[in-house]
Amino acid sequence: MLFGAHCSGGIKKALDNAVGMNADAVQLFVQSPRTWRFPDHDPKVLERFRERREETGLPVLVHSLYLVNLAAPDDAVYTKSVDTMRATVDAACAVHAEGVVFHVGSHLGAGFEAGLERVVPALEQVLDRCNERTWVLMENSAGAGGTIGRSVDELAVIFDLLGRHERLGLCLDSCHWYVSGIDVTDPDALDAALRDVDDRIGLDRLRALHANDAKAPLGSNRDRHDNIGDGVMGEGLGVFLAHPRLQQLPVVLEVPGRDGHGPNAEEIKKLRELHARATA
Repeated sequence: MLFGAHCSGGIKKALDNAVGMNADAVQLFVQSPRTWRFPDHDPKVLERFRERREETGLPVLVHSLYLVNLAAPDDAVYTKSVDTMRATVDAACAVHAEGVVFHVGSHLGAGFEAGLERVVPALEQVLDRCNERTWVLMENSAGAGGTIGRSVDELAVIFDLLGRHERLGLCLDSCHWYVSGIDVTDPDALDAALRDVDDRIGLDRLRALHANDAKAPLGSNRDRHDNIGDGVMGEGLGVFLAHPRLQQLPVVLEVPGRDGHGPNAEEIKKLRELHARATA
């Protein structure tokens, strides 16, 4: 298992920040997470990133802007979302990233079927930007507010409607799965859930994991991440980390950290130690 973290610093600094916390993989934003404006990346900066990536050997994931909503009923938000995803995939390809992780979005009360009518043509455009190295990875959602992707059934419907595109993959978040009602701290429940993924989508499409403890209880649909060992999942998160079918994947922390500024070396160390205890 490759233990990584979402790191600040963007294309200029995220790789070095990951190296500084002894990470095996890195996830980053390629734009400010607070605004729709997409930067015009300097080709020299992109080249330097590629060079550093080769030097470090770290797998790279890009996370899309959280404002993106590919199911948005509002035309303005929908257009911004599609344009931003297209630009994000272009940037991810330029830095030789393994994948772009994204949240499908929310139908905002319009209904799942109405949401699909927006999501599928949007993703058709986005998937056209992929290359042989860079995939697009749907992340399971926590399930609040009409979000799409809280269940394997919903994700599988999207896969099927897109013809099971060869570059469409999956990223599973431990906290999101837990708060949407899948007890990933229970070996039997996790086994059943992964069999479901394999049957409906295929575990070969699972390209990355997010390892986050949860501040909210099982089935609460509240997306609140906690530091490793501090949340309601506690030592039980090791069940998720140790599952034989999840090994060899990059597993990325998206936790607040002790100071509220995100993952750090201490959290990665805790993640490695939890994995070691759970696999012993």
